Amino acid sequence: MMVELCVCIGSSCHIKGSFGVIQAFKQHIEEKSLQDKINFKSSFCMKQCSNAGVAVSVDNVIHQVSPDKAGEFFTAQVMPKV
Repeated sequence: MMVELCVCIGSSCHIKGSFGVIQAFKQHIEEKSLQDKINFKSSFCMKQCSNAGVAVSVDNVIHQVSPDKAGEFFTAQVMPKV
């Protein structure tokens, strides 16, 4: 079963650092050869604009992630599901 991992790239999340979150996730996916276990995509808006951090959905559960914590988030929230 594939893990659904989605990062918001709407205006608010873009300003909060969605590009950095995406880069960190891509690096972890490549380093751990998880391309066949994670469906990694983006969304234009997850309706989380007023919350702190970038909106990230893991199997349809939305979290708030700051770019500097993206690696820790991936290890804690995504890795246990693959």
